[in-house]
Amino acid sequence: MAASARLLFRGAGLKAYTANVNSGAQSSFGTTLLRLSPNCSSQTKTQIKHASHFTYHPDPVPTMYGPTTKMNLFQSVTSALDNTLASDPTAVIFGEDVAFGGVFRCTVGLRDKYGKDRVFNTPLCEQGIVGFGIGAAAAGATAIAEIQFADYIYPAFDQIVNEAAKYRYRSGNLFDCGNLTIRAPWGCVGHGSLYHSQSPEAFFAHCPGIKIVIPRGPVQCKGLLLSCIEDHNPCIFFEPKILYRAAVEQVPTEAYTIPLSQAEVLQEGSDVTLVAWGTQIHVLREVVSMAQEKLGVSCELIDLQTILPWDTETVCLMTLLVCGYDTPFPHIFEPFYIPDKWKCFEAVKRLISY
Repeated sequence: MAASARLLFRGAGLKAYTANVNSGAQSSFGTTLLRLSPNCSSQTKTQIKHASHFTYHPDPVPTMYGPTTKMNLFQSVTSALDNTLASDPTAVIFGEDVAFGGVFRCTVGLRDKYGKDRVFNTPLCEQGIVGFGIGAAAAGATAIAEIQFADYIYPAFDQIVNEAAKYRYRSGNLFDCGNLTIRAPWGCVGHGSLYHSQSPEAFFAHCPGIKIVIPRGPVQCKGLLLSCIEDHNPCIFFEPKILYRAAVEQVPTEAYTIPLSQAEVLQEGSDVTLVAWGTQIHVLREVVSMAQEKLGVSCELIDLQTILPWDTETVCLMTLLVCGYDTPFPHIFEPFYIPDKWKCFEAVKRLISY
């Protein structure tokens, strides 16, 4: 390991400056870590780059959680919330427009099934939504708050960082709001521009007292969301909105959990390690194939899944940071802004020449 070099890509909102690296974007796409073995080949051919997106790669059908049915990502969210409301009489869901199903239909049908006292709308006030959630959780309810877009979570920043995260600590564990889960659609979609494309996890990733989770697909989404709801710490659960309908998998119908703070190795490799979360996992699956075919480089791919507290045992970082342009999220220039497969592939080429 002493002879190794590592490179960390940062997507959406994870800003840093790095010399001699042509960075990708402050996009919705998560993080990539690369680790170099000193023995790999670095001969390449000149590539023509094109603006490109990603191909969704579904996970295998899980066999350990019982019967499954086909769901896209937003349906897996609905299924998790349905399981929670059915099993926990203290659970309540609230946010802007959730009573009729929400902008992305994640809560559709739940008010009719469980009643207006358990699934209800709030005023358009993110600070109030989270503040109410803190109070409800402290009073003993399982509080599930929805922020309509992650881009609008900032008015609630003080409530999350100064109240929710510190509630247990400041009371000497006499009180807590650990039953609070905050959901928010996250990341770019191709046309969201400044206020519907952001990935703000970095702003919260340095705050002790909260957990941050981002899934890569429907199976992980349901299991990780249920783990957040059951966890005894306030959690922020960011949902890649570009995958709400694009990602389809066989998802267990019954409740199940996937452990938090455990990264998942999706592909073994010997030369370079790539670490990502959310949508960027699918971008890097293509990069893994490109690196093998064009560079002769074997890449390991890890899904971090939990951003805070992250799995330090699976991923040991000594990093060089590659990150987005220090500008607001663009509209028509989004393809040049996101850390697409070509930028990631270019970084692999630079790394093996290090």
